[in-house]
Amino acid sequence: MSTLNKMIIVVILLVLAGCAPQVDTEKERAAILQTDKEWVTAASEGRDLERIISFWADDAAIYPPGLPSVVGKEAIRQFIGKSLQTPGFSVWWETNQVTVSKGGDLAYATGKNRFTFSDAAGKTVTANGKAITVWRKEPSGSWKCVIDIWNEDR
Repeated sequence: MSTLNKMIIVVILLVLAGCAPQVDTEKERAAILQTDKEWVTAASEGRDLERIISFWADDAAIYPPGLPSVVGKEAIRQFIGKSLQTPGFSVWWETNQVTVSKGGDLAYATGKNRFTFSDAAGKTVTANGKAITVWRKEPSGSWKCVIDIWNEDR
């Protein structure tokens, strides 16, 4: 192969590499924050179970403090449904950091949360904590939570 042909191949490869789509990670970060804001609103209102669980992927897993893992949409539906029936239950969170992968298909987020519920004696208990969520961009273009883990501050 001549030097000229090698140079042409290198130029073509460089041009093709420059044509690779670039992911706008800031746009994706904003989309996750907006989705998360809609999710916390639905969860804080606590009235629409199907809306609340719609933010998790079908294969999601949640890791509540002191309890076994809850894996899959149906198990999450049961867990959240039971939580919503707990006297005095409410939840709120604020996501304060989202990092999107360079490929734009995965992200992780961190934040703080607050759970309120009545204990066995009927006394209101408030638990403040922190959380990490892992998000995946679905083929539809929407972002879904695939891992959700939280714990309580002492």
